[in-house]
Amino acid sequence: MKFFPIIAAGIGIAATATLVAYFGAGAVVHALLTIGLLGFAIVCAIHLVLVAVMGLAWGALLPGVRWWVPLWGRLMRDSGSEALPLSQVGGYVLGARAIALFGVSATNATASTIVDVTLEFIAQVAYTAIGLELLVQLRPDSTVVMPVAIALAIATLLAVLFLGMQRYAIPLMDRIGRRLGQGWAERTVAGAAAVDEALAETYRHRGRLAWSCFLHLFCWVASAAEAWVVFAFAGSPLPFSAVLVIESLLYATRSAAFLVPNAVGVQEGAYIVFGAAFGLSPETALALSLLKRARDLVIGLPAVGVWQFVEGGRLWRRRGGKPAAAHAPPAHAKRDLSRRHIEVD
Repeated sequence: MKFFPIIAAGIGIAATATLVAYFGAGAVVHALLTIGLLGFAIVCAIHLVLVAVMGLAWGALLPGVRWWVPLWGRLMRDSGSEALPLSQVGGYVLGARAIALFGVSATNATASTIVDVTLEFIAQVAYTAIGLELLVQLRPDSTVVMPVAIALAIATLLAVLFLGMQRYAIPLMDRIGRRLGQGWAERTVAGAAAVDEALAETYRHRGRLAWSCFLHLFCWVASAAEAWVVFAFAGSPLPFSAVLVIESLLYATRSAAFLVPNAVGVQEGAYIVFGAAFGLSPETALALSLLKRARDLVIGLPAVGVWQFVEGGRLWRRRGGKPAAAHAPPAHAKRDLSRRHIEVD
């Protein structure tokens, strides 16, 4: 199983290259050049604004924490998921670690991440429902209506199950740990119980939960502006409602393919299929997908570099500003040397 992400990513890259070659690399490059640096810069700017708003949504669950800390954590979460060969779960861990470096306890970082991801998923389900409703209105004869409706029902069920797991899974672990008795299991359950208490405390603040969920839904809807700008610059303008349908279905597909790192290949194929329903050419669809991947690298890699610098500085300070004494002889060796020196004298 540990090799599955590597294999899936390799297949995805090969699929993307095949799609570009099939529809014409020259045509895709022409579409990218038509969009230009200005269009790319606008897309990056919109994305950074959305990341900031999503950071505020996370910050609503962390009262008393400086406002910029969850913004930084959200940037690291997305950078880990999109710019690095990590799964979405790996991005969540990186984001929680990022805010823990600035004073948030590991327990609160973990609990708030779980709740934030849950609310974002619920908002995505609502976003997909909006997209499905618009699809029925704009393209009632589309062949993807029924599959999307089934996928939406499954996603709704998963959201309910995920909420139920947060409420009942940790108490169940606690009971199991008590039966196992003292030892590693009990210590593990003690940590899980602390997270459970933090989760319960977070869920008590209904107003904060509602505000966070609203911000996530706003970001989902507003994210369609990125694609809308790209289509306008590419000379293939579409109504915002049509773009919203394409984007909502795309991200629903990406969520279903969460095991594939960065949804490589999946995203490109989804853009072609869903874009075709609104007359979007395959080369423009591929250009949009590649542009988004370039956006993730341009934003994500510098962020990861800064994070590495912060982590390195923290490790340096923990060592007292001195390099590890890798070449220093151990204490017993020093005693042996002293003993030999005395014997020689």
